[in-house]
Amino acid sequence: MIETMRVKKSFDGVAAVNDVSLQIREKEVFGLVGTNGAGKSTLLRMIAGVIRQDEGTILLDNENVYDNPEAKRKLFFIPDEPYFFPNSTIPQVEGYYRQLYPTFDSAQFGKLTDDFGLDRKRKIDRFSKGMKKQLSILLGICSGTKYLLCDETFDGLDPVMRQAVKSLFAKHMEDRGLTPVLTSHNLRELEDICDHMGLLHEGGVILSQDIETMKLSIQKVQCVFAAGIDPDKAMEGMDIMAHSIRGRLHTVTVRGSREAVQERFRNMQTIFFEILSPSLEEIFISETEVAGYDIRKIITE
Repeated sequence: MIETMRVKKSFDGVAAVNDVSLQIREKEVFGLVGTNGAGKSTLLRMIAGVIRQDEGTILLDNENVYDNPEAKRKLFFIPDEPYFFPNSTIPQVEGYYRQLYPTFDSAQFGKLTDDFGLDRKRKIDRFSKGMKKQLSILLGICSGTKYLLCDETFDGLDPVMRQAVKSLFAKHMEDRGLTPVLTSHNLRELEDICDHMGLLHEGGVILSQDIETMKLSIQKVQCVFAAGIDPDKAMEGMDIMAHSIRGRLHTVTVRGSREAVQERFRNMQTIFFEILSPSLEEIFISETEVAGYDIRKIITE
């Protein structure tokens, strides 16, 4: 498990990460989303031991990571813009990582680079951004590490490659217990793969929760009230997170189980009502607005 406890980091007096506490459980996909400048990359670099936090504690399987080579062998970090040695080819890069990671699987790496259509003889400098990202992900997968930290995981990948990468993550989670930690500024990219999501804004954590629990505890209701009914009075006592009206149609985001919310609306005087499954985007918008943040424009694209 990866734990960050009250972690802080500043650059030139400006806070990049501010009092962040998270738990990243093993064999789950942890998604870290937020705006550009929210602190995602800085947090990932601290978890990877690339930079040291100013305050707080970061533990990987109960060990400090910074200046700890043995702990670092348990993780592979893929930055937003992967770096490769000038004029290097795939076999040369493979040889480098084989020295760093004793568990590196060369046979699998060769097969995957062929499957992904990456030319092993071509200079990596001449690869496109998407091809470089593919290569870095394949290196991370084949390193055999327990944790894979990916910054802006799917940036530069086309839809087909995104699905291929997600399938690889799923396979290695099942086969050897891989734990991917993925960051993105785009919530939709991570919605179908993550088990747990954390939302960063201005260096702090607004929300960190298991996705299944999140979806079961929040309901989206659309309804039309009967003539003469005061909606606010009818819904009095409910934990309303968001309420919008378009004509006579009310859309309500409410905290509670599906059964409890359904029973409550069934006893109201409505012409009709239906309970819909809110998207993660809608849940996050509602949660952040409750917390006092108006980020509707910055987690959608």
